[in-house]
Amino acid sequence: MAKPKVCVLRTAGTNCDKETAFAFAKAGAEPELAHINRFIDYGKKFSDYQILAIPGGFTYGDDIAAGKILANELKYKFADDVRKFISQGKLVIGICNGFQVLVKAGILPGNSDFKQEVSLIINDSGKFEDRWVHLCLPVCRFAGLPVKCVWTKGLSEIIYLPVAHGEGKFITKDKAVLEKLKKNGQIVFQYCDEKGKFAGYPCNPNGSIENIAGICDETGRILGLMPHPERYIEFYQHPQWTGMKKRLSGAGLEIFSNGVNYVKEFL
Repeated sequence: MAKPKVCVLRTAGTNCDKETAFAFAKAGAEPELAHINRFIDYGKKFSDYQILAIPGGFTYGDDIAAGKILANELKYKFADDVRKFISQGKLVIGICNGFQVLVKAGILPGNSDFKQEVSLIINDSGKFEDRWVHLCLPVCRFAGLPVKCVWTKGLSEIIYLPVAHGEGKFITKDKAVLEKLKKNGQIVFQYCDEKGKFAGYPCNPNGSIENIAGICDETGRILGLMPHPERYIEFYQHPQWTGMKKRLSGAGLEIFSNGVNYVKEFL
């Protein structure tokens, strides 16, 4: 079978594209670094790929707000293409700035009109937070429902990944949106302590409501998260690797492998 094709979308200010491409390649995909101008000016199509990845960085200098300009480009220049891509059952992942793009474009949590219902705003600390954090999967935490996200299949209940952001506080438009996320099993990752219990700062690096670090759409195929799985692909990237039992790879690789394996099985 041909390797799944991944579009690692980049533009001015993207700076995690090569790491994200490396992660997908290691997971068995065929990633391509594609500048958005190739879609705007040269007719390139998202339909050429099975996975769309929007990596971290500071697109367009985070002018207006983090990820807002790239979000507007997706929403107003490529709305039909994005809707078609999603309707075909393909996968999308947005990491850090990419997560900010997805929520501000209305692609997450997801609705037919791409109306923005959630956002990621300035950290409660008022500063850039750059360190490793623990994350838990909220299995059975809300209404006894497991998380439906295809990207998290088989993950440990607690994983450890780095964050690096200044605007990562997750908020919802209103309480109804938050309750919908809970009811539908769309809350994928939550910040926690090393034992999996909710905790405030610094375990929750930004003050996100319900300690939310990542969400998916109702299909489970579109994932957005603030932590950087592409920065923990190799065992040796863990900050305490010298005192740990050696493993074949980092926990972040499992997320990319899940996406690639899903495409191989279903697309």
